[in-house]
Amino acid sequence: MHQVAELKVLYFGTPVVLIGSRNEDGSPNLAPMSSAWWLGDRCMLGLGNSGQTTANLRRERECVLNLVPSSMVDAVDRIALLTGAPEITEFKRERGYRSERDKFGAAGLTEQPADLVRAPRVQECPIQLECEVEAIHPLEGPDLRATAFQVRVLRAHVEDELIIPGTHYVDPLRWDPLIMKFCEFFGGGENIHPSRLAEGWKMPHRLEHALG
Repeated sequence: MHQVAELKVLYFGTPVVLIGSRNEDGSPNLAPMSSAWWLGDRCMLGLGNSGQTTANLRRERECVLNLVPSSMVDAVDRIALLTGAPEITEFKRERGYRSERDKFGAAGLTEQPADLVRAPRVQECPIQLECEVEAIHPLEGPDLRATAFQVRVLRAHVEDELIIPGTHYVDPLRWDPLIMKFCEFFGGGENIHPSRLAEGWKMPHRLEHALG
């Protein structure tokens, strides 16, 4: 039997992406997000308006989408409640966010130059997509201040071991993306790590985590 439910969160399961961008002073910024979907060589990115990445994409019109495997969940969780913005909104402050300019250092990840854009790649990510911003769409609502960025993939970098030999296809058996499902981390269909984001957003569930 179904019931009518006024759901507060609609993150049914989407891949985690680390968005590399450049700040106004040229320093690198790195932001985890999970509101992304692809069609052909285009991708739509949904970002809140108060974040540093949103400001960077508006100004620079480029980014790198670093796709995260489930094995990198620790690095993502370390920066889940960090923002590169110098000022933190009250909304984020209540959820435990703090300002941090060096996201690469906080995550323990390595900046790697891109070929076609100024935005940074993440060396540890096995799939990296260099992108340009094609269109910007405001998303407005009573409780929503966000932007949808339409980007085009200019170049893809993929680890050799993920490519099916003799093709230009990623092997789905070897690629295990980190999935964000209702603010919790999943890989291989299993909950794999506690989530600072879920704690900060006061999600009602308490999962039995694989790591303790």
